[in-house]
Amino acid sequence: MSSVTLPPDYKPTEKEKYMNPVMLEYFRQKLVKWKAELLQESSSTLKDLQEDGGMQEPDIADRATLETDKSLEFRTRDRERKLINKIEEALRRIDENTYGYCEETGEPIGIKRLEARAVATLSVEAQERHERVERTQRDE
Repeated sequence: MSSVTLPPDYKPTEKEKYMNPVMLEYFRQKLVKWKAELLQESSSTLKDLQEDGGMQEPDIADRATLETDKSLEFRTRDRERKLINKIEEALRRIDENTYGYCEETGEPIGIKRLEARAVATLSVEAQERHERVERTQRDE
């Protein structure tokens, strides 16, 4: 846990020192809150699935709809599980003081990008390069 107290209504700005202790605490709290929300949704899904248990819909169309809904829910939860792992990695980077810096170039990722995607590990430029390479490889 951090000993930094976050001022009420604090929002990081470009004017302050990049990744200062208050800014790091802001992103840490943002990530912790996001993770808690995802875990709550996951817990709610498990509870719903346990309550539905072995209930079978008598109508084949209703059963198909139920199966489709469950499949979609499982895919969503799997994406969220992967996102929780990324959140945990971002929290580790905060602890190691590497959060907010591009893992490829070492340059600052930027506050706006981190506000939009708090688990980002690449600057916009590095991300665009990766996407171009992926498109080129996919097209070959």
